[in-house]
Amino acid sequence: MLKRIWAWFTGRWPYYKVRDFLLVEEFPGPPSFAYTFGSAILLIVALQAVTGIAQLFYYVPTIDHAYNSVAFLRRQVPFGWLVHNLHYWGANMMVIMVGLHMIQVYTWGAYKTQLTWLIGVVLLLMTMALSVTGATLLWDQKGYWAGEVSTSIAGEVPVVGGLLLTVLRGGHVMGQLALSRFFVFHIGIFAPLLALFIGAHVLSFRHTGIVGPWEPSRRDVTGRFWPDQAMKDVIVGSAVFFIILLLSVYWPPGFAGAADTLNTMYVPKPEWNFLFIYQALKYFMGPMEPVGAGGVPAILIGLLVILPFIDKDPERNPFKRPVAMACLFVYAGAVLALTILGYLSPGLARMPAAPAKKITAGQAVKFPGARRGKELFQSQGCTLCHQINGKGGSTGPQLSGGTLSGKTRKWVIDQLKNPKSHFPGSIMPAFAGLSEGDLNALADYLFSVQGPAGKPGAAVARVSGAVMKAGPNIKVVPPQTIPRVPSGEAAFIVGNARNGAELFGQQCRRCHGAGGKGNVPNPGSVSGKIPALAPIERGLFDPEPDVFARNIDKYIQHGAISPGPNPAFYMPDFGDSRSLTQQEIANIEAYVLEANGVDRGKLLNPGVRPGDFFIAAIIVFMIAISLVAFIAARSGRGGEGDRFEGGNSGN
Repeated sequence: MLKRIWAWFTGRWPYYKVRDFLLVEEFPGPPSFAYTFGSAILLIVALQAVTGIAQLFYYVPTIDHAYNSVAFLRRQVPFGWLVHNLHYWGANMMVIMVGLHMIQVYTWGAYKTQLTWLIGVVLLLMTMALSVTGATLLWDQKGYWAGEVSTSIAGEVPVVGGLLLTVLRGGHVMGQLALSRFFVFHIGIFAPLLALFIGAHVLSFRHTGIVGPWEPSRRDVTGRFWPDQAMKDVIVGSAVFFIILLLSVYWPPGFAGAADTLNTMYVPKPEWNFLFIYQALKYFMGPMEPVGAGGVPAILIGLLVILPFIDKDPERNPFKRPVAMACLFVYAGAVLALTILGYLSPGLARMPAAPAKKITAGQAVKFPGARRGKELFQSQGCTLCHQINGKGGSTGPQLSGGTLSGKTRKWVIDQLKNPKSHFPGSIMPAFAGLSEGDLNALADYLFSVQGPAGKPGAAVARVSGAVMKAGPNIKVVPPQTIPRVPSGEAAFIVGNARNGAELFGQQCRRCHGAGGKGNVPNPGSVSGKIPALAPIERGLFDPEPDVFARNIDKYIQHGAISPGPNPAFYMPDFGDSRSLTQQEIANIEAYVLEANGVDRGKLLNPGVRPGDFFIAAIIVFMIAISLVAFIAARSGRGGEGDRFEGGNSGN
């Protein structure tokens, strides 16, 4: 019955012709591991296609849900972590393998076939394009800024830069249109083009054939693709897949946190495979930046394109091509060095600097440290409690619009050094550790935002519904009259613990101590100290990260006050006052969880634990390789005419 079905199928579809086209090939020289790069890349492409399609069942291409949909896939869908991790590491491995393959082809002198090499250059560009568009689809901090920096570089290209920026972003900013376009580019344009050019590359390669070894003596030997070369391809392909699987299980990509343009502590950079261009642009700053943005990529790509047309010497032995090999070392070495420098160097400014406001000479003399003071005002956490021009916290009095009318510079500096010197009940921390220069810069900034003298505005203060003792310029009002942001949003976002540690040091360390260890006095409270966060009190701790995050989220969102007659310090409402974004709060929560030994990105429904899956995969993998080796050995023992079981009788 099976033979009749097989005969029916092969009689209507050219199975044997396709099989012979793919497997029956003879080439000069013996089989070599040097010829395995192409097959390994095809394996990775197949892996990317399968895992990419699987992710589409859960991915939501909107700026509100893209990050959370991927986080849901990774944490709560059985084997979702495996699908995503394989796709992530497969994409990185593909870039590496394409680069190694081009180096091998260059070393062997195979680029002299011209058309096959040119199609390979196009495949390199498609791979790079898929890399940057795929990273941006996550819409996390890393992917967002990778897209922002990459498209900004494209926007600096002379003549066509503006058009490129509009095509890539759908406008001038990275928003929903940009994400939608990156999705279309990645899934609907670059992926199909990659498949098309891979087919063209294989056809061109099979037409010209393997160039073989460069020694004439070794070219006298004829090799066969099946089973001799095929087994070497299987070995290398298996090793590559094993490495990708190993990385996916034991080095999964971290959670970078959802894209948050207001998070000023994140250093934007492109994907690692674009760092060499990013670093090269640093040497073309100012008016030369468009030249660097267009010239550097054009030169690098142009050299690859013209290579087979300027080197027509039939000699392929690398030891007899010293100039060509020296060019390879210079080219590859420059790319590698720029990539390393780009990785180690600090990031560029996120956006073009705003045009400087024109100020009079009198203003410049009167407030020379205003710019430095503004930086200090933000970095020291003053915006958590105070507003400047309507932006900032609501705990303390606003400091613009004439609030300091009648106050001297000495009064302001004394207030910064020792707030209780003027207001004994003040909860403002002392900034006596700042230098005199920094204190004067802060004073310059505060006086520069006063504007015309007027009646000080009343600031609003609230702490979780508790009434705070009123001081000058502070009006206590019922909590329900204060605008509130939706509570709890951050508790459902997987934050980035590393960025959370930086934010914690800036916003929370002064009260909760280094690493949240506590021991900071809080006179007037029952315990006499501000609660420690590492370890956190047992009522808030939970081994399940989602529960733990919800337990602490309400305090960060709405603030808290320690029990006691008159505590000196209380926790401000970072969420309700909008002092921190929801993503920044999620990052701090991730850090607090990590400090208590809980992983915010913990797998909630892995299907099979990664370690157990890896062991099972190795067993299945070994069985599969043994089976392929057995089939190859059996085919190798057959004669020239019956190398494949069944022959070509079907056609």
